[in-house]
Amino acid sequence: MLKRNLWKIVLSVVITAWALTTLLPMKDQDFAKYAKAQAGAKPAEFAKLVDEAVALRESGQAPSDYVALRQIARARRIDLSVYFPQFKLEETLKNVEKRDDLVLHELDRMRKSKLHKGLDLAGGVAVTLEIDERAATADNPDVRKEKISKAIDIIDKRINEFGVSEPLIRAVGDNRIEIQLPGINTKDNPEIVDLIKKPALLDFRVVNPNVTPGPGVDAPPGYQEMTLDNEDRRGETSSEQLFVKRIPEMTGKAIANSFVRADMYGKPEVILQFTKEGKKQFADITRTIAESGQKAGRLGRLAIVLDGQLYSAPTVREEIDSDSAEITGTFSDREALNLANVLNNPLDLPLVVKEQYEVGPSLAAGAISSGKRATVIGVALVAAFMISYYTLSGLIAVLSVTLNILIVLGVLASFGATLTMPGIAGIVLTVGMAVDAHILIFERMREELRAGKSLPAAFHAGHDKAFTTIIDANLTTLITSLLMVAFGNGPVKGFGITITIGIFSTMFTALIVSEMLLDFSIGSQLMKRMITLNLPAPKINFVKYGRRAFTASWVLVLVGVAALFYQGHKVYGIDFAGGDVMTLSFKQHVDIAKLQAAADSAKIGEVMPVYHSEIGGGLETLNVQTESGKGEAAVKAFQAAFPNAGYDLVGQTAIGPSIGKEIQWNALMAIGLSIIGIMVYVAFRFEIGYGFGAVVSTVHDVLMTVGIFVLVGRQFTAPMVGAILLIVGYSINDTIVVFDRIREELKQNPNLNLRDVINLATNRVFTRSILTSLTTFLAALALFIFGGGVINDLAFTFLVGIVTGTFSSIFIASPLFYWWHKGDRKHVEAHHDIAPKYEWAGSSRASD
Repeated sequence: MLKRNLWKIVLSVVITAWALTTLLPMKDQDFAKYAKAQAGAKPAEFAKLVDEAVALRESGQAPSDYVALRQIARARRIDLSVYFPQFKLEETLKNVEKRDDLVLHELDRMRKSKLHKGLDLAGGVAVTLEIDERAATADNPDVRKEKISKAIDIIDKRINEFGVSEPLIRAVGDNRIEIQLPGINTKDNPEIVDLIKKPALLDFRVVNPNVTPGPGVDAPPGYQEMTLDNEDRRGETSSEQLFVKRIPEMTGKAIANSFVRADMYGKPEVILQFTKEGKKQFADITRTIAESGQKAGRLGRLAIVLDGQLYSAPTVREEIDSDSAEITGTFSDREALNLANVLNNPLDLPLVVKEQYEVGPSLAAGAISSGKRATVIGVALVAAFMISYYTLSGLIAVLSVTLNILIVLGVLASFGATLTMPGIAGIVLTVGMAVDAHILIFERMREELRAGKSLPAAFHAGHDKAFTTIIDANLTTLITSLLMVAFGNGPVKGFGITITIGIFSTMFTALIVSEMLLDFSIGSQLMKRMITLNLPAPKINFVKYGRRAFTASWVLVLVGVAALFYQGHKVYGIDFAGGDVMTLSFKQHVDIAKLQAAADSAKIGEVMPVYHSEIGGGLETLNVQTESGKGEAAVKAFQAAFPNAGYDLVGQTAIGPSIGKEIQWNALMAIGLSIIGIMVYVAFRFEIGYGFGAVVSTVHDVLMTVGIFVLVGRQFTAPMVGAILLIVGYSINDTIVVFDRIREELKQNPNLNLRDVINLATNRVFTRSILTSLTTFLAALALFIFGGGVINDLAFTFLVGIVTGTFSSIFIASPLFYWWHKGDRKHVEAHHDIAPKYEWAGSSRASD
């Protein structure tokens, strides 16, 4: 027993230790104390600098210890890297300020919890960008609107490249873009704001070969004086003045792609790959420069200018008919990567930073507390049920699911993920679904015991028979989650990442950890018999009632869809439809939860109050986001409910949807491709009749959930897209279990007709379906009762999805399979496949 489980023990211990290590530290540590402790050289000398920084911050001359230490280092030209030899900075990076920034950034990163809190939990940074009117006055409103929409999509791509989770990006008015970045602060990450707003206006210009700047030398007509900063291999810097043509010969539109590579000295350089037209233009420019240089008796030079800054001015000896070129400069590896990213996503609009705010959490302390309470209660309910129903087996399942959560959090932490309340809700719901694998195994074991097998034999047979079903069910859900990652943005992508991790951790814990623990329990005689409660299998003619159930459910679906079309844009929340933002000054701070309650009492609809404070100090204001036309009503409601708060309206503007058209299209693409992918997979693993039943039942579940959601008067927000995609995965998971059993019963009962086989299979998995749905329902119910705001909406959606998914797998998918084959078993056998065997499933059965 020990021999066959040794590899599982080692693997489980290693993964558990890795997950725990990855999650440390669990909380952010004080920057000053942590920095002192990390100094690898001259610790006493560095501690004095830190103490000075703390004193500077306490005196109000710096907003934080981080900024104060940077100010001291820059004022005295101190190279902080000498105190941290362990950081191994690039030897070619000689700029002291850049070295200091990298050291401070690394210290700040290391002191923080690996799981960052999101904007709704801990706040972040809000940046408002405005179109530079001096460069965009010629645009008509339609063109400007189109450019702003494109800019939102490009900024979203840039931020995703930077690694920020679940950003919010939307248009404000007709000339601004608002960006909210969770878990980010500008004092520690100043480069991200520059990266966001860079228009990346790349020009290739001619350097005047005849005249160079000097005392009393004026710029020739059509040229301007520009400065080129150079750094040699020894790190020594110098500057050169050049006369560069004002009008470019070629722009960045000629660039097809850009990436970073190291030159022969190990310094980063950005490689530009030209389009077909760009290659021709570049050949023409270099030919002209080479010819003019020959006439002047010196080598001509080509200026590479980005956003008005001269990056490089290489000499040109002859025409260069090449597909690519290089930009060299004094940038670090990170700066080179940012530059390449910007060049791959060039903005047409020149943008300037209008406002930068530190954003308070949109969820009040009470709401965060209730969310945590809902999480604990949801997990506790699932654990209590499993232990009550399956006793020792249930306890093993709970231990396995606990490790499952630990692994999911560990992987998220290794990615530097930002944890938000919707993300926490997704983890809780994943717990409910993860229990399904254990219930499948336990129910299979009970069947084998009822057939007269011993406990060890029932254990091995139950695992073997559940293995294929668990793999199929999780792989179909994986199709959905991977498409969410590929096509989703913000919360949708976050959901997809969490679920993808959860699928692999669930299969690991259920098929390896739980099996190992059960094997030891049975082999050591700790579990002499499997004690469980008993929910008897029914004897229902599901096929008989299939037509009536099918008709009744689709009538409800049509009613919901009709309600959706009738209400039109009213069903869209602020994320989809935009709204109003009212900026209020105040004298008394009122808790967010109380403001939400006042808005609910006034029946204003969706309201999102958020406290803003300008970076670097300044007046704190309350920004209230509402549906279009509801802003003034919200202000009056707050003024009436809290007369002593002194609310005064100081600003009002309209905001665009945070989910742009491309993001909406991507979400629809994810849903559509998920359904197609599921059909292809099921048709491949089973046959086309199963695929048809699976797709129709999944579409049924999505439409019914959406319809009920609309009928009860709720509105769609960004996380709801992820919730609907979750339903797709959950629905197909349940359907696959039924189909897998039908396929098995067809093999084992060659004399039964198709109707009897479907009824037999459905009745035998009915108990499992009810138990699985109940555990998931308990987890979602806790979120629904104790979670507020978006958590309540997510939980409600999933509660409906659990019911519809269980119903459709029994009364929609199976009857459709029956009708597809016209009730003829021979028709099934003519198209049926043989279930594949997973070889390693049986390898663990080897004897000691």
